[in-house]
Amino acid sequence: MRLPPRWLRRLVIDPAVVIGFILAVIVLPLWVLVALVGSRLVPGNWRILRVAWFLFLYLAVEVAALIALSALWLASGFGWKIRSEPFQRAHFFVFGAMLALVVGSAQRAFKLQVALEDPPPQTVDDPDRKPALILSRHAGPGDSILLLHFLVNGYKRRPRIVLKEFLQWDPAVDVMLNRIPAAFVPVGRKGGESLIEAIRDLAAGMGKDDAFVIFPEGANYTEGRHARAIRKLREIGRPDLAERAEDLKITLPPRTGGVQAALDTAPDDGGVFFIGHAGLESFLTPGDIWRAMPIDTTIAAKTWLVPAEELPDPADLEGWLYDMWAQIDQWITGTLAKTAEPASEA
Repeated sequence: MRLPPRWLRRLVIDPAVVIGFILAVIVLPLWVLVALVGSRLVPGNWRILRVAWFLFLYLAVEVAALIALSALWLASGFGWKIRSEPFQRAHFFVFGAMLALVVGSAQRAFKLQVALEDPPPQTVDDPDRKPALILSRHAGPGDSILLLHFLVNGYKRRPRIVLKEFLQWDPAVDVMLNRIPAAFVPVGRKGGESLIEAIRDLAAGMGKDDAFVIFPEGANYTEGRHARAIRKLREIGRPDLAERAEDLKITLPPRTGGVQAALDTAPDDGGVFFIGHAGLESFLTPGDIWRAMPIDTTIAAKTWLVPAEELPDPADLEGWLYDMWAQIDQWITGTLAKTAEPASEA
């Protein structure tokens, strides 16, 4: 669905979310009762009530964030100083609170746990702290929320991230990420060109507390996307990469263009972090989540750090990136095998 213009989102969609929350509060006893009765009639452990309660809490976070963001806009002189350092700090504080509340609500409602394997060292108070470049595996919107949560609230980083423009349908995400360093890229033929340009703009001028986040796969893994990626590599005359892509079991082949743009522009003296995670592969759509409710799973995450002195030359970037992605793919496959977690189908 085509994204409405910004003025329409601010004047219609954002107020509609606030009104919807007020109505949900007014009829709270009624819909809770309906959810309770419905949950006893539907197989699963309080499935309807869990989903309804999480959506209500999510809506509450949306409204609280919109109120806080409106107050910051007024306090900044109707947006005049919204990009100044004090107001950027305030926005990241609100952003961190949003993420913490959403993740906490999801963990309680869906019985989720997160296990970090070899997490990066805590360097919040390190006077020699460097900007971070983070290359993460892509596995649905949940992984992005968790990653940003740990970056903002765990490591006190200021993430810079490129997202697809349809995420601006979410009012709080729309307002927040149009004020802090972030970029929304349109889906379609021009998306690739816009993506590279956005990466260069965001990676430039990073400070010691910043972290640039990129998802080299560009999309969630499915068997269909995997097959199409392999076919495209053969069509452009890269059978060597197609063969390497065929060896990937649960990830898509990484795209080098965005990574090269980030490495060319961002300070790389802090090295590059690779993030792999497993546990959300079967929960990419609302239907997946509904059928599995409660999800009751542990999301495993592992970090690999490549120091600055070990980063490859541009000519070797492609092979290096595929090597790292093969390592991530093997770890994810092994982790899922231990938990008997099924992979997503096309």
